[in-house]
Amino acid sequence: MSSFSGRVTVVTGATSGIGKAIALRLSQAGAKVFALGRDTGRLAELSRSTPALFAHACDVTREDSVAAAFAACRERCGPVAMLVNNAGVGLPTPDLGESRVELLDRMFETHVRGSFLCAREALRDMRAAGRGHILNVISAAGKKANPTAPLYCASKFGQRGFSAGLAEQLLPLGIKVTDLNPAATDTGYWGDRPAPREKFLKAGDVAEAALFILGQPEHVLIRELDMESMLMSRRTS
Repeated sequence: MSSFSGRVTVVTGATSGIGKAIALRLSQAGAKVFALGRDTGRLAELSRSTPALFAHACDVTREDSVAAAFAACRERCGPVAMLVNNAGVGLPTPDLGESRVELLDRMFETHVRGSFLCAREALRDMRAAGRGHILNVISAAGKKANPTAPLYCASKFGQRGFSAGLAEQLLPLGIKVTDLNPAATDTGYWGDRPAPREKFLKAGDVAEAALFILGQPEHVLIRELDMESMLMSRRTS
């Protein structure tokens, strides 16, 4: 039997890119996935793709929306065993002198506030069970600054700081917290911006890493996993 069999897993930002790939991969592995996102059309399409996947509209920046989503998850699927905090928004700000404070707020609210609100809800079940796993999909930009996206980096550094503190707080309770830090990944984050996307990581690569982390034996904790594409460093002649 799969180590994921029947384990209720909430995945945020699941309508596209990395979140969608993780939700589908976990569902294929036997987890009971409750996928959250804001795009109701994409959520409906996702829920039709496999009978083991349920979808619910949620804005992770809103306390009431998060509470309602987790209540719906418990009612339909049961207590939350795993949480993948993946919801994210990337807004380049190459010129801080021309940047709007709304961009800063939006990224911090999604990455830091959203991770906190979802973790707090998941912990209601994990504490009662004496076990659980929170996987925070952060970014290489949470460890190394990028001059074209300093506000995005700031929000990811903040998310990483939250995750580190949470990990230390929950370790004595038997609840795992892991950071997953992919470098540039070929997703909708890039929009129409010029980028060598053919050399980037793929969403499926990150999903496989998430499956590896969450599938470890109960006594094994991976605190952090960094990923990058070898193609970005390979010489061309």
